[in-house]
Amino acid sequence: MLTPSNKYDAQIEALLSKMTVAEKVGQMNQYNGFWDITGPTPEQGDSKRKYEYLRQGLVGSMLNVKGVEDVRKIQELVVNESRLGIPLIFGFDVIHGQKTITPIPLGESASWDLAALEQSARVAAVEAAALGINWTFAPMIDISRDARWGRVMEGAGEDPFLVSKIGAARVRGFQGDDLSQWDTIAATAKHLVGYGFAEAGRDYNTVDVGTSTLYNVLFPPFQAAIAEKVCTVMNSFNVVNGIPATGNHFLQRDILKGTWNFEGFVISDWGSGIEMIAHGFARDLEHVAEIAANAGSDMDMESDAYASHLEGLVESGKVKMEVVDDAVRRILRVKFELGLFDDPYRYCDAEREKTYILHPDHLATALDMAKKSIVLLKNDGQLLPLKKDQSKIAVIGALADDKNSPLGSWRLGADDHSAISVLEGIEALSVPFTYAKGADVSIGPETFIEEIQINETDKSGFAEAIALAESSEVVIMVLGEHGYQSGEGRSRANLDLPGVQQELLEAVYAVNPNIVLVLMNGRPLALPWADDHIPAILECWHLGSQSGHAIAATLFGDHNPSGKLPMTFPRHVGQCPLYYNHFRTGRPGPLDLVFWSHYIDESNAPLYAFGHGLSYTHFDYSDLVIDASDQKAVKVQVKVTNTGAVGGEEVCQLYIHDKVASIVRPVKELKGFEKFYLAPGEAKVVEFTLTEAELGFYNNAYEYVVEPGEFGVMVGTSSDVGLTGTFELK
Repeated sequence: MLTPSNKYDAQIEALLSKMTVAEKVGQMNQYNGFWDITGPTPEQGDSKRKYEYLRQGLVGSMLNVKGVEDVRKIQELVVNESRLGIPLIFGFDVIHGQKTITPIPLGESASWDLAALEQSARVAAVEAAALGINWTFAPMIDISRDARWGRVMEGAGEDPFLVSKIGAARVRGFQGDDLSQWDTIAATAKHLVGYGFAEAGRDYNTVDVGTSTLYNVLFPPFQAAIAEKVCTVMNSFNVVNGIPATGNHFLQRDILKGTWNFEGFVISDWGSGIEMIAHGFARDLEHVAEIAANAGSDMDMESDAYASHLEGLVESGKVKMEVVDDAVRRILRVKFELGLFDDPYRYCDAEREKTYILHPDHLATALDMAKKSIVLLKNDGQLLPLKKDQSKIAVIGALADDKNSPLGSWRLGADDHSAISVLEGIEALSVPFTYAKGADVSIGPETFIEEIQINETDKSGFAEAIALAESSEVVIMVLGEHGYQSGEGRSRANLDLPGVQQELLEAVYAVNPNIVLVLMNGRPLALPWADDHIPAILECWHLGSQSGHAIAATLFGDHNPSGKLPMTFPRHVGQCPLYYNHFRTGRPGPLDLVFWSHYIDESNAPLYAFGHGLSYTHFDYSDLVIDASDQKAVKVQVKVTNTGAVGGEEVCQLYIHDKVASIVRPVKELKGFEKFYLAPGEAKVVEFTLTEAELGFYNNAYEYVVEPGEFGVMVGTSSDVGLTGTFELK
């Protein structure tokens, strides 16, 4: 975390006094890696210009440069040849691991395990730092209620309380207790704000939210990250109240740097400055620089607006010098906190690069995180766990033999095809099985920047898979999305199994209904047919480097699944956006007549509720006690007993409902959770305390208030199953 804000003030002011306007503007300029760093110096074109900017100290940061050799070479260029030798900060998208890949963030969030989440980010920070990187553009703490949006895989789900806790844990993991240590990196809370509310779930689309949603749903995760002293905040591509976030004075100056007293700096998203022209908010690149700087966007990522125009805007008086000075102070402070002025090469140790990449301890963390991320959605007839000596096990599905897709979308530092496949995981347990692909999920190239092509026609492998299923006792079917089917720019209008997979599933079911469906996906899917027909379903997301080992351990009972859904799974894409903490509306129903809020062709209910997740054992809830004698600290107790035959972890969840308030409150709000292990027959009394922090909300005057009245309470195993009670605040 950041040290006291005044620790480096004298050094910052001394340096600032030596800087020209051009050098100050340079600190606000960030470039992507633009040439082969170990090759010759650029001699012409835009690369030559950017290279000269580096030499002259007119660049404050670079991104997508990794590896000690490359980082050191650029840092030496800037430190040794620029007038003041101000070191660069090197950013990279370290989203769910660097070289060792952990589950996608949405998958990790299904663990509801804050200590494990913090440790996962810690491992990512160590590996990134060993490669010369000292800044990550994570965690993403956008609330999203729409599974069509591809970037739900990068976040922590739909609930502001859960996302706030998870975002804070990840910030702690990345930044550690002392940023000056070599194994810490600066974190970024992104995207301020509303990006996850893109209309129709279509990435980069417009956003329209009311102030109640802004204050009570979208702001809290950022407030939590700032409480953890997150170093940077990234603004978003979208508009908020008609103003692009990069040029939004209200968001960046009034709220972030004003009300919340954020001490770090704001980085634009990739080219989000220049996109204000397409929005119709800026005339040209000069206007972009004027708007963004005055609005509080401190560093410009890859639009070149500041580098080209900000010095002239200062000279003309359109941007005041104090605006630039404030931005530069913030950027320099983070560099001081990282220890870069003490040693510009502190992240450039070749021995650490050899030692810490894919370290066995990191692989162990990735495996633990992958196991904890798996959610048991359904287990009718207790088909799972499978027996290791079970005869005639069939494994079907191209994803079962895939070593690339399980790495997910944001794995820019990983080696392709480096994940443990499901087949390899089962083989490692010495379990006999027979495999048939059935059908490819994707065809053609698999890259981060191209849309993946899905197999929509080739069923040539169906016959082999059907014959194998017919002759087998149990079938493990591994189906879902390719890892590059979710992520940035990858919105979907359909949430079913892509391509011919649903046909394959139904064809196999017709000859052998004894199926365990293993889902690999980066978002909630709408699979009502599978829920109606398949006896056992495991949600396995894209679990990263150790994917196959985690899935195999869960299939065969070496691990008892404990994950809970961080997002609601719809029955049909037409229900989206779908989320548990909705308002009742004036006609909640059901009514005998048609005039209530519902569909005439689909249920309002989700396929799987927020917080849902089964276990190989059973947890019984009893003895709910609510004590409101202390109105500032309402106590809620419940007894949880493992009544099954095996030990397991449970996530006990507390929800409240403010029944009558000055603004309408959701039907249910998560306000507490605790994860713990119980042996067979063991019981635990879980206690929650509800304070003003949990009971209050922002009213229409933007004041945080706790109002008297009756509150409903539910404590249970998910958002739709639990014991209920009430209490009153007077």
